[in-house]
Amino acid sequence: MADEIRSIKQRFGIIGNAPGLNYALSIAARVAPTNLTVLITGESGVGKEIFSQVIHQNSPRKHGPFIAVNCGAIPEGTIDSELFGHVKGSFTNAVDDRKGYFETVNGGTIFLDEIGEMPLGTQARLLRVLETGEFIRVGSSKVQKTDVRVVAATNVDLHQLIQTGRFREDLFYRLNTVPIRVPALRERHDDIYLLFRKFSSDFAEKYRTPLVQLDDAAVQLLSSYNWPGNIRELKNVAEQVSVLSGQQTVSAGDLRAFLPDVQRTSLPMLRQEAEQHSASFTEREIFYKVLYDMKKDLNDLKQFVLTMAEANELKTDSGAVSGLMEERPVAALLPMEHKNQQAPVVIEQGSKTTYPIEQQVEENLSLADKEKELIIKALKKHKGKRRDAALDLGISERTLYRKIKEYELE
Repeated sequence: MADEIRSIKQRFGIIGNAPGLNYALSIAARVAPTNLTVLITGESGVGKEIFSQVIHQNSPRKHGPFIAVNCGAIPEGTIDSELFGHVKGSFTNAVDDRKGYFETVNGGTIFLDEIGEMPLGTQARLLRVLETGEFIRVGSSKVQKTDVRVVAATNVDLHQLIQTGRFREDLFYRLNTVPIRVPALRERHDDIYLLFRKFSSDFAEKYRTPLVQLDDAAVQLLSSYNWPGNIRELKNVAEQVSVLSGQQTVSAGDLRAFLPDVQRTSLPMLRQEAEQHSASFTEREIFYKVLYDMKKDLNDLKQFVLTMAEANELKTDSGAVSGLMEERPVAALLPMEHKNQQAPVVIEQGSKTTYPIEQQVEENLSLADKEKELIIKALKKHKGKRRDAALDLGISERTLYRKIKEYELE
């Protein structure tokens, strides 16, 4: 098996010796001669399409057609026509009959990338093809047969999509006959520098530039970087360094200029939920999320205190309470906008202290006010240096400048 994996690497230009990579290649090599459906999982940019080529080229279908289809790049209204074909007049602009991929690739292999983006209606059609080998063109009633091997790939958690009703569970189990997980680049530390050398050598030949070399510190930086874009990002960085570095030996400082500064903000970051795909938050949405969570926690705390008080569990000495109120009036604990309001009244009944529920102070939830307050604090903290304040807030300097003018903070 080791010799077979080595042969596959040489044939398809796969570089690296990470255990996770070798294991994935061994699974691909063993499943290739069969007709089983394969589901390849892994983050974006890890090279999932290469594995589909390995499976096809080492299968009895290697002389048949192969086609790669990005399900996320085809509009929902036309993907059925692309995959299964259509008949003349089935929809607007359908001026002729058209064969779909499952008809033209008969006897070969079809690679369905980003399978998680496929619409539910198309998923039902695909399930029928996988189970019976039958399909119907759009606008037709004639059942046709096809003999196509399906290799699918995804960079999202299909289990999460199933739970949210965006992916069919029966289709998942039909696709997941043989799962292959391609490891992320950050799991292949020893392979990172090998890949960089290969890419930089290719770009030096392509652009007729001297071959760049990394010093020890730069190699360490290269291996310790997280590489969220995986091999695709590494190849992009290697191309930039080869063209723009201007010197043959690149130091860690020089290399850092080509890597995103992922630690430029000290503000807490919101973690993306697994179900969301490529969703991003605006500045105001981030502020609103933080404020909403703060308000919810505060209300929960208020409710807990009131519940304990009503259950006579808060047996606080009245003299201690009075002394505390004298030393630190409630108004002193309130935000500036509430200091002119009447403080909550504490009512003593015998030896027990009760708190009237109706005396609740509602906090200010204005996004603009909170945003303005954060900007003022950041500017004061950095003594008016807008660049440092913008980095601390996690926004661009241009955005900060616009906010300063908007709130008249000049």
